[in-house]
Amino acid sequence: MEPAPGQTHAPSPDAAHQVGRHVKGYLLVGLGLLGCMGLTVWLSFVNFGPPSINIAVVLVLAAFQAGCAAAIFMHLKSEQWTIYRVLLVTLLFVICMFGLTALAFNDRLHLN
Repeated sequence: MEPAPGQTHAPSPDAAHQVGRHVKGYLLVGLGLLGCMGLTVWLSFVNFGPPSINIAVVLVLAAFQAGCAAAIFMHLKSEQWTIYRVLLVTLLFVICMFGLTALAFNDRLHLN
């Protein structure tokens, strides 16, 4: 097999097998995310008591789905540690912003 223009070597004979394996993994994760979406819709009809518990349950499931999508489809599972440090700082920033919003929402001081 001749190398393609711009390539220095021919593709390996099992390259198609490697691609097929990755596509199979993507399809499995996609089906898993689809199942999680169905679980989220089902959980929206379940009453866990106070609305805050219902919201917390669905947010935990959504965080799991976002983590799976980022790790697999954005190839974060094979990244260097630098990207994880950046993501950690971003996560801490988002948590602080949610905390400040919750504090402002619960503030009883009303200025006219």
